[in-house]
Amino acid sequence: MAYQNNPRDSRGPSSSKADFVEKVVHVLRTAKVVKGGRRFNFTVFVVVGNQKGLIGYGAGKSKEAQDATRKATERAHKHYYNVQLKGGTIQHPIVGTQDGGVVMLRPASPGTGLIAGGAVRAVLECAGVKDVLSKSMGSSNKTAVAKATIDALLNIRSAEQVKAIKSAGAAA
Repeated sequence: MAYQNNPRDSRGPSSSKADFVEKVVHVLRTAKVVKGGRRFNFTVFVVVGNQKGLIGYGAGKSKEAQDATRKATERAHKHYYNVQLKGGTIQHPIVGTQDGGVVMLRPASPGTGLIAGGAVRAVLECAGVKDVLSKSMGSSNKTAVAKATIDALLNIRSAEQVKAIKSAGAAA
């Protein structure tokens, strides 16, 4: 299995697909009406993660739901992204956007749990976030909401990273 040159990719040689949790976020069935009846196609959106801060996502299309799920899972395993976690929660409040989806995430104290629903919950569970408050605004499209959640997680910065950015800005 070849690793991609991705700066956010932090897979080690010990990572295997067996360590990852796979969640199907959305299954979309479309129909094309033809002379003999209807022909169905499926689009599946999948999120995978090792519940330790590594996450990936993918979409697959096929005439069969199983094949679409397999394709989506394979694409999700090709690109992993590292998420900055602080214990079981996130570092700071953040808003993520993608297409029409807007998701706000706020850190929560230990024991609060995941206050999230649907696509947001699936993404956060795969990433390994245990305590967070969330609000989904904008589009209710599950794919857009899931991608907005991933965008928010990828834009989280640690205290050291923020300090380095501020010191670089002050020096200029």
